[in-house]
Amino acid sequence: MSRKRFFVIFPLFVLILLLAACESNRDPVVENSKVLTESPQQPIPTPQNKQPAKPQFENYVEQGDLPALLERGVLRLLAPRGPQESALPREGLPATEWRKLAENFARSRGLKPQWVYVDNFSDLIPAVIDGRGDVIATNFSRTEERKLSLGFTRPLQYVDELLITHKEFEVEEAVPLQVVLRRGSAFAETLEQQVDRENYRITYLDKPVATSELIAAVAAGEYPATIIDSNLADVLLTDYPQLTATTELDSRRPIAWAVRKGAIALRRELNEFFTAELVLASQNREQPLRDWQAIKESGTLRVLTRNHPASYFIWRGELMGFDYDLLRKFARDHKLRLSMVVPDKDQDLVEALNDGMGDMIAASLTVTEARRQQGLAFSKPYMTVTEQVVAAKSKVPDKELPLPENLLSGQTVVVNPTTSYHESLVKIMEKQHGQDMVPLQIHRLKGATSEFLIDAVARGIFPYTVVDSHLAAIESTYRDDFTVVGELPGERDIAWAVRTGQPVLLEQLNNFLNKHNRDLFFNVTYNKYFKEQKRILRHQGQRLRSTDELSPFDPIVKKYTEATDRDWRMVVAQMYQESQFNPQARSFAGAQGLMQVLPRTARQMGVKNLYDPENGIRAGVSYLGWLDKRFPENIPLEQKIYFTLAAYNAGHGHVRDARALARRLEWDPNQWFGHVEEAMLLLSQPEYYRDSRFGYVRGREPVNYVREIRDRYIGYLGVERHQNYTDIDGSIAPD
Repeated sequence: MSRKRFFVIFPLFVLILLLAACESNRDPVVENSKVLTESPQQPIPTPQNKQPAKPQFENYVEQGDLPALLERGVLRLLAPRGPQESALPREGLPATEWRKLAENFARSRGLKPQWVYVDNFSDLIPAVIDGRGDVIATNFSRTEERKLSLGFTRPLQYVDELLITHKEFEVEEAVPLQVVLRRGSAFAETLEQQVDRENYRITYLDKPVATSELIAAVAAGEYPATIIDSNLADVLLTDYPQLTATTELDSRRPIAWAVRKGAIALRRELNEFFTAELVLASQNREQPLRDWQAIKESGTLRVLTRNHPASYFIWRGELMGFDYDLLRKFARDHKLRLSMVVPDKDQDLVEALNDGMGDMIAASLTVTEARRQQGLAFSKPYMTVTEQVVAAKSKVPDKELPLPENLLSGQTVVVNPTTSYHESLVKIMEKQHGQDMVPLQIHRLKGATSEFLIDAVARGIFPYTVVDSHLAAIESTYRDDFTVVGELPGERDIAWAVRTGQPVLLEQLNNFLNKHNRDLFFNVTYNKYFKEQKRILRHQGQRLRSTDELSPFDPIVKKYTEATDRDWRMVVAQMYQESQFNPQARSFAGAQGLMQVLPRTARQMGVKNLYDPENGIRAGVSYLGWLDKRFPENIPLEQKIYFTLAAYNAGHGHVRDARALARRLEWDPNQWFGHVEEAMLLLSQPEYYRDSRFGYVRGREPVNYVREIRDRYIGYLGVERHQNYTDIDGSIAPD
């Protein structure tokens, strides 16, 4: 038997950019149902600093789905025991990122992450089935055999299985190659499926052993060969130049996480979380700080904002807001695409701007000296407001509005510490001290929106808050359970903000505001959001405040996406783009129903009568699945979503032409935004479409289609991230 061995370098697909949330202390892990505590180094206890021991976690049996886990308040994350329990995981390995991903998923669902380690890979499946863990969160291959007993998430990535041997190892012709594997490894299934499987002999290891230890043993000559995944090889093999990796097994597998077969809700939540994190990570990643020329060259203006009634919100699937409408006009005037970026509620907008997450801030931002000292430069003000003290209407008698220092003496006022209100209240507190008055108390809630704080005050959780007058006016159009009881001194300017190093962008913004200074466009837009009560009542009263119901057809969408790896919220965002949730919609080309599928396409999917909502959605989801399979597995997960959407709109052939053109122009054929989308635009020009297989395409349509669906989906995520702030009670702790 002869084997030619070729060393192959596999680029590591970076699954998740580091999440913006700060990490808390590492949580305890469980070993054989007993606790093995992971914690940072603590000072040696002394009589002064000695603290009681942390209570141990005792494992239990739980075989329920997500509701049962929520009741317990814990998500048990399963992984094989290895060196990561006693040392820091090696940077670059998937386990490093996936550990953060798993813990952030748990916390995002209100669960405490609890790591449970088993001795071998073979113990992982029984542990999750028997209810001794909830999620297998490690580098775990999704195989047909494993799918019989487990429920798998969408693939986190695809990897090749590499045969690892020493470069000087001599293979004897008639002797099977001894391959050492951990018991329970999916690599054994790969070897069993080989045509020449008699050429391999498997030796199983029952003791806990890490992949790095297996590689080191092969390098030392202890074992002839082993198998590892290509995503691990990229990092681990750099230390062993004496080893060689070959693809002779010709095996590519999806890597995914696994849950119990019946844990349908948990699996769906994991898939939604993965999609959201991938989409947000690609949009919110830090980029070079740009002024006007770089923005123009990129074709996209990235605007940092907040999801609230004045700046940016969703109404019946439409993106709206005063800042949004103004900047959409600005972007169109300069032939730019507008990308609204909503950072996490705990992240300061100024920090996000300085980190390169956006090019400017448009979020009803008050002009303050403190913000200038943070490095902001403000545009010409486009609105003037006052800061108003708000209380519950039922608790405040009708009377003249007193001075704020008198009204708030000895009172508690709740505010977000990153707002200008906090600065104003500190000044009042100092004035009260100077007048020998009982000072007010500031209750700081970082990340809280004005809408949330008004609701908290109206419900009696806090006595007072402070909000801008235009926000109080908007809220008062559709609720009457709060009232304005005072105003803080002076008027405040509202403006857009850029970094001090962006003079040309600032000039362009000021030119725009000067051009439209109280003209027809500005006045119509202003009145739409702040003056016309009927329109305000309609928009704000029906503004999307929760993702519990995105459309009247959510249950049907969930039904048909449940068996897939697709995020139902992305499908709803696409459904609105196609039909505005009208089941009777029909296009000029004959596409029908909620998902605008052509009847001939639906027949291929076994679906008739597309005007029936269930049939229309079933056909659309099936067609998305068919298109998804037309693209290579090596395309990053979130990019595949965009390629599939573009193909849904323009046809798979035109997207394939655009990828080929991008490759020819030395752009990345596996990246949609800024690469393949630009090639798609070129396919409307003769010098490009003449050489393409499928010819001319109106490239602007799929480009806008993908962007609008992506932006609507991100808008849904922004609502969801702030949704928890509406479920409040009196136990809220200050910042």
